[in-house]
Amino acid sequence: MKNALTPTLLALGLAALMALSLALGRYPVAPADLARLAASLLGGDGGAADPGLTTVYNVVINIRLPRVLAAVLIGAALAASGAAFQAMFVNPLVSPDLLGVLAGASFGAALGMTLGQSWPVVQLCAVGCGLLAVAAAVGLAALYRGERLLMLILGGVVSSAMFTALLTLVKYVADPYDQLPAIVHWLMGGLTLADGPTVWAMAGPLAAAVLLLALLAGRLNVLSMGDEEARALGVNVGRLRLLLIVAATVAGALTVALAGVIGWVGLVIPHIARMVVGPDNRRLMPAAILMGGAYLLLVDDLARLLLATETPLGILTALVGIPFFAAALGQARRGWQ
Repeated sequence: MKNALTPTLLALGLAALMALSLALGRYPVAPADLARLAASLLGGDGGAADPGLTTVYNVVINIRLPRVLAAVLIGAALAASGAAFQAMFVNPLVSPDLLGVLAGASFGAALGMTLGQSWPVVQLCAVGCGLLAVAAAVGLAALYRGERLLMLILGGVVSSAMFTALLTLVKYVADPYDQLPAIVHWLMGGLTLADGPTVWAMAGPLAAAVLLLALLAGRLNVLSMGDEEARALGVNVGRLRLLLIVAATVAGALTVALAGVIGWVGLVIPHIARMVVGPDNRRLMPAAILMGGAYLLLVDDLARLLLATETPLGILTALVGIPFFAAALGQARRGWQ
């Protein structure tokens, strides 16, 4: 009964946090005004019936709502990717950047900025190079014989190192007065550029990738038993693993394109979800998705409110993730249950 109620409680908590986040900010919105705006929108007049709500409408709908949705989608995508990789590689210390997607996407975005491209082109470069980095890792693993998972990990190490070196080269040749500060600030992660058109354009692919990972959660249970056991149960291991890698890679690349590099979410949240609902991926994946969205939304609220200037999300998520990672190392010595 507890596990059955957990997704419902998490969903209700996420919805409440989203409503609270719409009211929080430099321009606070009173709960009464938020309720009036919701009633006006549900009435079909788009908030136009009450002239006193014009400012509230602009702040909530045009500025905060896209950012709130972006935080939820990114947190959910990173948590789902992390949970999928941890189950697929049977390793609790695996994160979504295992195969180099974050390094590749970072290089692509930095290259686009250095070449002076428009922001949509920069985001497209990030997604393309993220996919290219993972393709390189998978290709390297296919070239050599050996244990498949180990070869994938080593391919990811090589691919990540290569694209990290290329990113360093781009930063070296970038204009130090204009381009380099923009690249460095973007790499720290944040949702300052998450405007409505960008979020709506990426919401569909992000949601589709997360949904696919959720639908494959049951098969992750079989895959985590080992390749031989999975094949004995009739699972096409190679095809399933490739499908999972593609879905997790698309999700990871899109998060980098939308908000820069936000680390530790894909490592920390699956662990917390596992403590709450257990190791069964059919329950773990939905819990991780909901927790990831709520976690990153909460961190973004703190980033907006803690200081006079907005704190990069990557800094806050790292401050939480690093001590948790240290604790997870101790737990890993006793074995992953």
